[in-house]
Amino acid sequence: MLDKIFDLYHAGGFVMPPLLFGAGILWFSMTHRAILLTKGSFGVFSDFKEKVFNLKDCEKANKDDALILLSEEEDELSRYKGLVNLVVVLAPLLGLLGTVSGMIETFDSLAEMSLFSQSGGIAGGISQALITTQMGLAVAIPGLIAGKLLERRQTALIIEMEETIEKLWSPIENQLNNRKEVAHA
Repeated sequence: MLDKIFDLYHAGGFVMPPLLFGAGILWFSMTHRAILLTKGSFGVFSDFKEKVFNLKDCEKANKDDALILLSEEEDELSRYKGLVNLVVVLAPLLGLLGTVSGMIETFDSLAEMSLFSQSGGIAGGISQALITTQMGLAVAIPGLIAGKLLERRQTALIIEMEETIEKLWSPIENQLNNRKEVAHA
């Protein structure tokens, strides 16, 4: 199995190293984003809730302070989003570059009438073209799908964070807190 992967890597030509590097960056970035977007202890949400409740307990804090905090958390949630989008866009273009390179090799073999040259000739050129196209799409398509799912999750999480702020600083919540303070006095 490993030999087959190694053969495909070499058959793809000069485009394969950047494609594999891009695939590694893509999956690292998406894994990082997925962890940030969880509601568990590693995610931004639990940290946000703790910060916003601490802010609510502070007498000088107001809703605007909480919205500034939300803005900072949105920036953290968007980390690596641009990198994911960049790799998803570049991967098919790199695959296309490999396709063009393979087709050039194919036509060079036809022009020289070297059907069985050491570089692979017609079969080697077509093989390179197909392998790089496949690899470019294999990186981009799952990256696109997972990236969109993470964006949807990010949007839902931000809405939930906004709702938390609205609940804490709503007039009804403030009246309930004031009544509790009066009852304890």
